[in-house]
Amino acid sequence: MEYKEAYQKLERYGQLPLLKYYEELGQAEQKALLAQIAQTDFSVLEKGKEAGSHPAALEKEITPISVMQQPEIAARKAEFHQAGLAELHAGRVAAVLLAGGMGTRLGSDAPKGMYNIGLTRTLYIFEQQIQNLLEVVKEAGRWIYLFVMTSEKNHEVTVQFLKEHAYFGYQPEYVVFFRQEMAPATDYEGAVYLEEKGRIATSPNGNGGWFLSMEKNGILDVVHREGIQWLNVFAVDNVLQRIADPEFVGAVASSGVACGAKVIRKNARDERVGVMCLNHGRPSIVEYYEMTDELLDAVDEQGERLYQFGVILNYLFREEDLERIVKQELPLHQVEKKIPYIDTEGKKINPEQPNGYKYESLVLDMIELLPDCLPYEVVREREFAPIKNKTGVDSVESARKLLEQNGIVL
Repeated sequence: MEYKEAYQKLERYGQLPLLKYYEELGQAEQKALLAQIAQTDFSVLEKGKEAGSHPAALEKEITPISVMQQPEIAARKAEFHQAGLAELHAGRVAAVLLAGGMGTRLGSDAPKGMYNIGLTRTLYIFEQQIQNLLEVVKEAGRWIYLFVMTSEKNHEVTVQFLKEHAYFGYQPEYVVFFRQEMAPATDYEGAVYLEEKGRIATSPNGNGGWFLSMEKNGILDVVHREGIQWLNVFAVDNVLQRIADPEFVGAVASSGVACGAKVIRKNARDERVGVMCLNHGRPSIVEYYEMTDELLDAVDEQGERLYQFGVILNYLFREEDLERIVKQELPLHQVEKKIPYIDTEGKKINPEQPNGYKYESLVLDMIELLPDCLPYEVVREREFAPIKNKTGVDSVESARKLLEQNGIVL
């Protein structure tokens, strides 16, 4: 993008102050800023205003959803396994790894997937995820496409890292990288922050933006060419999850639903996980911070909690349904955050309190646009070891213990 085009684009969205320091920048910095302006979707600012001014539109009418629980899954294990393996062997299933995050909360400046969770040997998060998928590849008797979503901040280093480690034994032709779309971060009046004199403050467009990012990066060409019908999307930080799990694939495919969601039974009334439910009769997820005491304490006739199955960000979507809903506009969420920026004098500020908004779309919004979803219970001790913190709950420490319990040598 040339300067004139960038100027016109920013003028259209009322963001010309982003060019305030342009003349002070070196040639390489100017080029990088113009490229960032070209790649940034400023239209989210208008959508964000609408999201913030119509909170009533987001009111929920929550009712319970039927969950496929472990007893039924165990009884139909052979049936689901056979059906899932047929889908995998035919090449109709692919995996989508959401790996755009950094290891900041783990005390690392590298992408989260590059964090070493080993004790007596080196074991990277990426390595463990790929080993989990390789088990299914071996059983299915064929390679499964692994689409890896990176971000603007970690793309090059992620690609280089996996290449240097020979993809931890995965066939390189079946590993396809794409970048997540970025959205600008603003103050409360809608003015986009500068992170540096030559860099706009941006953030990934939320976990609901993965399919749109696939489309914009041309990944759907591969999906169509290969006849892929199911996409298993999963987060990088749960090192114990099963990916392209034949029984999960078989259960979802056999049920004739548009998507499936792996869920775990909550280990506490107020565990911080989103819960599967119906919203206005459609499948949805109610976030833990939206759970009222009434919902937390609701029980059925047997005394079982009605909202006790939490999602683990492992979903199986029928691809043709995603193409249909991506033509509709996902709701955009204004999320209040602390956003580092430079002030009017060019001084770097790291705020201690929230000072503006980031703009995100969420997976729950995708699910609500689909006609049905199968919540599928997995055993948390076997499939849920998230790494969000260095110590304490959902940490490197807790994940290591669970990995060792499942026979993985650290």
